[in-house]
Amino acid sequence: MNACSSALVRLKSREALIGIVGLGYVGLPLMLRYNMIGYRVLGIDVDASKVDALNAGLSYIEHIPGSAITQARASGFEATLDFSRAAQCDALILCVPTPLNKYREPDISFVVSTIDSIRPYLREGQVVSLESTTYPGTTEEELLPRIQDAGLTVGEQIFLVYSPEREDPGNPDFRTQTIPKVIGGHTSQCLAVGVALYEQAIDQVVPVSSTRAAEMTKLLENIHRAVNIGLVNEMKIVADRMGIDIFEVVDAAATKPFGFTAYYPGPGLGGHCIPIDPFYLTWKAREYGLHTRFIELSGEVNRAMPEYVVGKLMDGLNERGKALKGCRVLVLGIAYKKNVDDMRESPSVEIMELIEAKGGMVAYSDPHVLVFPKMREHCFDLHSEPLTAANLASFDAVLLATDHACFDYELIRQHSRLLVDSRGKYRQPEAHIVKA
Repeated sequence: MNACSSALVRLKSREALIGIVGLGYVGLPLMLRYNMIGYRVLGIDVDASKVDALNAGLSYIEHIPGSAITQARASGFEATLDFSRAAQCDALILCVPTPLNKYREPDISFVVSTIDSIRPYLREGQVVSLESTTYPGTTEEELLPRIQDAGLTVGEQIFLVYSPEREDPGNPDFRTQTIPKVIGGHTSQCLAVGVALYEQAIDQVVPVSSTRAAEMTKLLENIHRAVNIGLVNEMKIVADRMGIDIFEVVDAAATKPFGFTAYYPGPGLGGHCIPIDPFYLTWKAREYGLHTRFIELSGEVNRAMPEYVVGKLMDGLNERGKALKGCRVLVLGIAYKKNVDDMRESPSVEIMELIEAKGGMVAYSDPHVLVFPKMREHCFDLHSEPLTAANLASFDAVLLATDHACFDYELIRQHSRLLVDSRGKYRQPEAHIVKA
């Protein structure tokens, strides 16, 4: 039996050991899904605190209950810091971050360091799948030569695929199993093994012709959203100047049953995909002598939104005879979207930094993030403030940045001296409410 046939048998019989490298918002749900359907799963990560928590049956992601981790541990899941154990795995799924550097260029150092860490332990019969969002060509240009350097023929002895993650943390309507999975293989045999890997765990797999097509698919999905959010953010500014409620306009336009998809404005883009992915394509396009003007323009609009929101805050204070300098401002919600604890690329944090830079004193309230976490580029020594009538009234301004469902919006409305609303929660005009 050749390596391809052997891999197919082990994957389809669920005898394979699945290795998940990177146990964050993408890797952890994937681990739970494979574990649930009877696979043995090994988690590999460089963060000792995550490994220790998982092995103790604890979750560090709010929407994943600790009971799910405990159950996975009881049925054989184990987490480790030891990359040499990659040799035991029949499949290695890489779910590591791909941020931007300070020049807004792709930083694939986590991908490169991960493949370098497992390269000495690669063996015949394995399938390696990259799930991290990246520019078209990454799998072929970065993973392929490193695997070949290990002395293995890709497509014959070992199998390489790209299958972009599509997790939407906190979305109650979709879960790992029900989100269709796009898969591209380096060769036809790579694709066949990749399909066998994912079709066991995912209801629908969507094969495409190459890893590059799969990489481009993920970028298109998120660029589509980034461009449309940029459009509605720009229209918000125009509508505000004209005295029109953009949220009313979007709601009305959304009644059209064809040809329109509703996107709502906000204080800027957040999360692990939409603020980042467009720049992966614009960077790669320059290698081909192309300038992606449309994508870059939407990026400029979206990146300017935190400053726009802080400008509206300053306008509201000015109308009350106050300067932002010296004022106390409470930011409501610092996660990047409602009802999650995910802080990645959150525009709320940039708003907080802008307020501090202009001399304001900032605090925050977020029941999903009780202590401001350690972040690569941001640092606040703050805890979440309680939302009481007295505490709200003690601030010169309250700025709604993330519209968590658990906030008491009537309490906020009644007791805020100045309320800056960047999420359209307050539709009725009131003297103390500023729409941003």
